[in-house]
Amino acid sequence: MTTAQDFTKVFQDMMASFPVDQTAMKDAFKSSASLAEKMSKVALEAAEKSTEISAKWTKDSLVKASEATAAKEEATDYAKAMTTFASSQAEMVSEHMAAFAEVAKKVQMETVELMLAAGKDLSEDATAAVKKATTEVQAAAKKATAK
Repeated sequence: MTTAQDFTKVFQDMMASFPVDQTAMKDAFKSSASLAEKMSKVALEAAEKSTEISAKWTKDSLVKASEATAAKEEATDYAKAMTTFASSQAEMVSEHMAAFAEVAKKVQMETVELMLAAGKDLSEDATAAVKKATTEVQAAAKKATAK
């Protein structure tokens, strides 16, 4: 019977032929973790602010609803109360939607700033890695030609 060839040694030799700069990997991981932390902070702050806006909107709506549902002397007062309630709700909608829009705008601006900074850092890291690799290759080439 034919036995399957064990490629473990082949892959170990192949990986040894391509040395990896562990410090570059470590730095890349740190940069990635730092970006994730900053992005999480932006998202959590936006969620907190959105929750505050929603809670305020709900509280304001409940106050206005209690005013609208109070007993009235005249039948026409109920119509006025409902009109007042509807009008206040329309005002609250525009006010609170504008607040949500501000939160979204802030998140968008902070995200763009973070991504631009991350791109700049990545570019600088890549440039440094290429310079280092070039230096190492040139040194190895000189060493090989000197023999």
